[in-house]
Amino acid sequence: MTQSASGVDTFHLLEATIDDIQRAYGTRIASARQLTQLYLDRIEAYDRGGSHINSIITIAPDALTQAERLDEALRSSGPVGPLHGVPIVLKDQIDAVGTPTTLGSVLFRNYFPARDSFVVERLRRAGAIILAKATLGELGGGDTHGSLFGSTRNPFDPQRTVGGSSGGPGAAVSANLAAVAIGQEGVASIRRPAAWNGIVGMRPTAGLVSRGGVYAGWPTTNGSLGPLTRTVRDAALLLEVMVGYDPEDPITALGVGHVPPSYAAYLDADGLKGARIGVLRETMARNSEPDSEDFAKVAAVFDRAVEELTDAGATIIDPIVIPNLLPLLAKRSGVDDHAAFDVYFARGGNPPFKSREEMLRSPDYSKVRGARGAASPEGRPPGHPPGYPEYLAAREELTINIAKVMADHNLDAIVHKTVEHQPTLITAGASGKGATQLNTYLVYVPAISVPAGFTTDDLPVGITFMGRPYSEGLMIKLAYAYEQATGYRRPPGATPPLRGEP
Repeated sequence: MTQSASGVDTFHLLEATIDDIQRAYGTRIASARQLTQLYLDRIEAYDRGGSHINSIITIAPDALTQAERLDEALRSSGPVGPLHGVPIVLKDQIDAVGTPTTLGSVLFRNYFPARDSFVVERLRRAGAIILAKATLGELGGGDTHGSLFGSTRNPFDPQRTVGGSSGGPGAAVSANLAAVAIGQEGVASIRRPAAWNGIVGMRPTAGLVSRGGVYAGWPTTNGSLGPLTRTVRDAALLLEVMVGYDPEDPITALGVGHVPPSYAAYLDADGLKGARIGVLRETMARNSEPDSEDFAKVAAVFDRAVEELTDAGATIIDPIVIPNLLPLLAKRSGVDDHAAFDVYFARGGNPPFKSREEMLRSPDYSKVRGARGAASPEGRPPGHPPGYPEYLAAREELTINIAKVMADHNLDAIVHKTVEHQPTLITAGASGKGATQLNTYLVYVPAISVPAGFTTDDLPVGITFMGRPYSEGLMIKLAYAYEQATGYRRPPGATPPLRGEP
């Protein structure tokens, strides 16, 4: 939203924020229907054609009808809520009535849940438009490839991957195919796509956001829904709508009492002044190659980001050392997600398979990417794997070790590379190269990734701010201050404005 030389407000779709959209509606220079159509036009031009980003699986068939209802509500009684008329994209493991939840797989292409997920119920009450469902790592994990859609392409370089598993939402927001998006992170599934698509991504502390109506939810605990946006402010505004207690996801009982009146209230351009930031430099990502040129290019951007934190007024403790970090991280184990499968499909009704075992016996299962691999999580029998008790003990030890380091240095946050490598080539397959998993290993800490610039190959890099349990407000404050001091977000060249686009 800008003002022309004549003093008249004008609206620009590219990089439009939630505030821009609300002001456009308030001044009547745009309607929800017009805005929704503009995003649909961009999806047709760039996701289906053009650069063929391939980030959208299903467009909500009633998207324009939703918008028209909101326009009528605005005329008759005012905005429905804080996200009035904001078109949003969902990772396709989140239920929204009217669209299938496909999990990116031919196995679930015709699964239409009977109920909205808890988060979608909240989004609709806030006035959001459910625009589309986005690509993901098939069955909710890994890089963004799937038997139903193929591979999603990075809008900064279509030969490269968008990361995963929330790569579709990340690419869609970066390419300005929607205003904002919601992903789900179990390992690095929000922050890696955020970094590799040059946007903001936040994985909140487990217990703040319900997974009711989301595949791979309760009774597992490591996964969490979170915002993917082009600005930190939009992430804060979206998170405010998402959080809340849900009896269907008992982990949210832990979040009660930890939700502030407003996350947006933490936005402070001077928020880094006086902050104490610990820099974690030890390489900790699986498949990273610290001696490679690719790693060095990301490290150079990170080094500059640390200097920028100092320039913005932070006190930097560089480096910090976490006792036994790598040996403890190496004990990460899988979880028993068979029960989560049953809970999820029992809620949505009319499941395509009565059990995970029946799914594995489906003739279509051979089409699932990685289904024949020994490491396929879908091939595990019920029950936690043998190393699970050791993982829990290691997780507790590492949680305490990090808390002690933060206390000893009086730290407000720890900063590290979101991903230690540049986006990988699609032809390299789903390597997960360079993705850091520290926050999801610990489960009960928040982390937010913010654009930190570009490598010499002109590929985006992100840095992660990680804090103590339920310190989302402080992480938003620090990330916002860094964003305002640097301003590295820029739209990708592969998806420029369309002819006639405002």
